[in-house]
Formats: sequence, C-alpha cells, structure tokens
Amino acid sequence: MKLKNLFDKAKKTVDERGGVESLKADAAELKDVAAGKGSLADKAKGAAKALKEPGAPSKAGGGPGESRSEKS
Repeated sequence: MKLKNLFDKAKKTVDERGGVESLKADAAELKDVAAGKGSLADKAKGAAKALKEPGAPSKAGGGPGESRSEKS
C-alpha cells in the first residue's frame, strides 16, 4: 500500500468522526476512562461506550466513562 493511500484513509476516518477537535475530545475522554476506577473489563466497556459518539462527552453517571469535569 502506498503511503499516500494510507494517509488518505486516515484523513477520511478523522473527517468522518468530526475532525481534529473531535479526535482530541475522544482522546481526552479515553484518558479519563483509563485513569478511572474499575476493572480492566469495566474500562474497556467504558472506552467502547465513549467512542460510539465521536467527540461527545460521556453521559455515564459515575463510572469508568465519567470524565473528570463531570465529577465536580
């Protein structure tokens, strides 16, 4: 596979998920899930739930998917 094709596929995926800002929000949300309490299985479920809606903050009420800003 040519590098340009790989780049084009990556750009298309980022654009489909809402752009770079959405990607940053997803990364921050996953960081919060990973740093949260719970078992590895709980964190995996929280991460999967968090990624279903690109760039959207998790609506989970206190659990592995809760972001730090929602705790206050």
